[in-house]
Amino acid sequence: MAQQHLDPTDPTAGPVAGEALAGYLRAQATEFLRALRLHRETGPAASNGTEESVDAARALRRSVRRISGSMHTFRPLLEADWSEGLRPELAWLSGTLSMENAYACRLERLLLALHRLSGAVFPTQTGVAAAVSPAGAAGPPVPPPTDRGNLTVGAAKAGALLERQLTLARTRAHSTALQALGSSRFHAVADKVAVLASEVPLTATATAPTTDLRPLAAAAEERLTDAVTALPLVTAGSPYNAEALIHGLSPDPAPHPQDAPWHQVRLLLRLHRYAREALYGTGGPIDVRLLTAGQALDRHRDASEAAAAAASAARTPRIAPATAYALGVLHADQRHEVEAARFAFQQSWQKQVVST
Repeated sequence: MAQQHLDPTDPTAGPVAGEALAGYLRAQATEFLRALRLHRETGPAASNGTEESVDAARALRRSVRRISGSMHTFRPLLEADWSEGLRPELAWLSGTLSMENAYACRLERLLLALHRLSGAVFPTQTGVAAAVSPAGAAGPPVPPPTDRGNLTVGAAKAGALLERQLTLARTRAHSTALQALGSSRFHAVADKVAVLASEVPLTATATAPTTDLRPLAAAAEERLTDAVTALPLVTAGSPYNAEALIHGLSPDPAPHPQDAPWHQVRLLLRLHRYAREALYGTGGPIDVRLLTAGQALDRHRDASEAAAAAASAARTPRIAPATAYALGVLHADQRHEVEAARFAFQQSWQKQVVST
């Protein structure tokens, strides 16, 4: 069914019927099944997995996120028992499948940063720059002044420590993903998604001629706008947030409290994008401002998690002072990246507000 290119907040535009949601969910379920078949044909994405296996795992995660996100936004139009039973399972699957890649990217990011800061060379950094610095992203902020001599001494051991810790975590995540994909729990999810590819359990309200998806999509956009309004955008342009450094190097291993609202905005931005896809179709118009804002929030998440990994490694008992120093500088550098990403988001969002 051809979907109409409509502004979800435009009261003069025609309604978008419930069948548009059904078509979108069927398409995403079909993508899931295609990715699953490719994943089985190419083998699991191990540490030396083929490009095809990595692409298949990525496609699985993409389709799962879109199905789950659409079920959340448009849940009043879907059968409650079916929806509430499947959504937690999709969240479990998405989280399980994403961890191995997250640890690999985190290690690459940290080794690249160590190389940039100290000039040390690490054998695993081949191709890191392309993976960490997406096209069009602003460059890294200038790091705080460092004693390059002391940093170079500790950088090699810091890199080795990070590689041991994050490679072990990645290996465990890989084993967990393999176990999940072979479990009865996963097969139950796959069976439900297979049914979804042909039959979407819409409510009677969703199939009514007067049903319009736009109010629910507009509500998703409003939740995003409210969450952005609550962010400290005025201070997001500060060159460095010293409080973030102090918290990150404290004995408390909890995530930095400043980051949580930004992670929530990233999630809400995704839900807004998926709602637009349900209205317009995946081939519909691309909002470049949303794309740029999303890239900034992805950078924010990556830098935040990398900083936490560096701080965690610095808490390793009985490490040499030079190693701890290198990890401290690395943590500060990644918190700089967090601030730079917040500023990039602020700039992108302000442009969006001005243009609307």
